[in-house]
Amino acid sequence: MSLSEREAFLAGPHVGVLAVGDDGAQPAGRLLAVPIWYSYRPGGVLTILTGRDSAKARRIRASGRFALCAQQEEPPCRYVSVEGPVVAIEDGVDPAERAAMAHRYMPPATARAYLAATTEQLTADIAIRMRPERWLSADFAAVAARFDARTEARTDGRPEARSDARSGRTGAEEGAEHPEPGRG
Repeated sequence: MSLSEREAFLAGPHVGVLAVGDDGAQPAGRLLAVPIWYSYRPGGVLTILTGRDSAKARRIRASGRFALCAQQEEPPCRYVSVEGPVVAIEDGVDPAERAAMAHRYMPPATARAYLAATTEQLTADIAIRMRPERWLSADFAAVAARFDARTEARTDGRPEARSDARSGRTGAEEGAEHPEPGRG
């Protein structure tokens, strides 16, 4: 994926998987990986909302950075993973930002009910903002197209095409790293 494709994908309403290292309270090397709602606008920061005293918040404060992976599970599968430094931790959550996050992930009536039932989170939660520095992504549409071509070749009597589709490689896209926008 190009950087603009990655940013557009990350801006979509995918549940992310946040990953962060230990905070010193656990045995060294223990990682935390949990699903989480997030928001992102191309070229901006990635924002999560979480409890002030949650394991996520403690670990992010200790490490000063985290990673998040968003994926599309339906074929053709795609993912974007970002990692970077925390640029802000804001105590309390702006009600408009919290409402926008809820409406991003829920139907309108469900979001309204959720927001009404959880108003205490406005003071119990914090907003954590991360600037993506390292980007990894893959779009398996190219792999799927190769398999589709191989299947068609087998059904029409032509010899099976040989490619790297057996390995699942997607060429330069897979695992390619791109610095943040404007830095090369």
